[in-house]
Amino acid sequence: MRGIIGFIAMLQGALGFIGKTFFDGAWGLLAHWFDLPSVAYLGLFLAGAALAVWGDTDKKRKAQRV
Repeated sequence: MRGIIGFIAMLQGALGFIGKTFFDGAWGLLAHWFDLPSVAYLGLFLAGAALAVWGDTDKKRKAQRV
């Protein structure tokens, strides 16, 4: 579950950062609710990546135990 949430957070962070940095405004669902700076979208991407890696590592660790 952490991997899925992490992937969604990465997607929203990437869309917001790319849209805000290179185009006229942020893309994605978060842009409809919040007005975040570009750095916050980058941080959201990194937090999502950390969640995705944590979930994948935990899944592999559980598979090795069995």
